[in-house]
Amino acid sequence: MSAWPARLLLFVLLAVPAQAHDAGHVERLPVIGPAPDFSLTSQDGAHVSLHDFRGKVVAVAFIFASCTDVCPMLTNSMARVQDKLGPAFGPTIAFVSITVDPVHDTPEVLKLYAQNFGANLQGWAFLTGNPTVIRDVARKYGVAVRTTGAGDIDHTLLTSLVDPHGVLRVQYLGAEFDPEEFRRDLLSLLDESR
Repeated sequence: MSAWPARLLLFVLLAVPAQAHDAGHVERLPVIGPAPDFSLTSQDGAHVSLHDFRGKVVAVAFIFASCTDVCPMLTNSMARVQDKLGPAFGPTIAFVSITVDPVHDTPEVLKLYAQNFGANLQGWAFLTGNPTVIRDVARKYGVAVRTTGAGDIDHTLLTSLVDPHGVLRVQYLGAEFDPEEFRRDLLSLLDESR
């Protein structure tokens, strides 16, 4: 994935790559469109929807707990950014990680996964749900999910930023995006809403 630009804009419904966002030449992050809502189950068994985060900047990522390559890299990068956001994390900026393996990723499994990465659950929700619903949510965010013949899961590693008004603003492709750029973009969306 390193051959791809770290951050791509996507047409969510068509999942067609557009141009890369250039933070050095754009004052405001672009607008992609309304972020697809969801209603799923958290690591604590609570029902959570995107609408619950209205008023906050939200990063939405897709992972699964038994992943041994890119998902841990992404979650670790997000955990480092979480720590650098300080008191903004939780009250005004939140992270959501949605599993693409809901058959195995129960709330208990996701809670353990979150704890292993030092996720602050005051501002970070790990979500699971009905497999059909999860696949639909993933598709609406432009994430392709495929189970291989060996039972492994392949999926597009895409992290989406949603502004406080529920508008999808930018998406990062892969796990190797610049964490500092990610942090700056989160804070930029927060500043823009004030």
